Amino acid sequence: MKLRKGFAVTTTDYGGVLLDEKSGSYWQLNDTSVIVVETLAAGRAPEAAVERIVAEFDVERAEAESDVAELTRRLVEAKILRP
Repeated sequence: MKLRKGFAVTTTDYGGVLLDEKSGSYWQLNDTSVIVVETLAAGRAPEAAVERIVAEFDVERAEAESDVAELTRRLVEAKILRP
């Protein structure tokens, strides 16, 4: 998966921001969402995001898998990520 052209993600002290450079719309991301977006935008599989989240945070694998799948689904539906 890749971010569609015109979208950028940047980290902040409080997580990150996903910006639609064309419309100026933006979404505030928490730390784990930044990991998911950056991983998927780099062309890596959702499982790679799950691995990073499980390694960096105190979270069960099943919960991380569910959360990554849900965020990925929403980003595809919003046409922010493209397969």
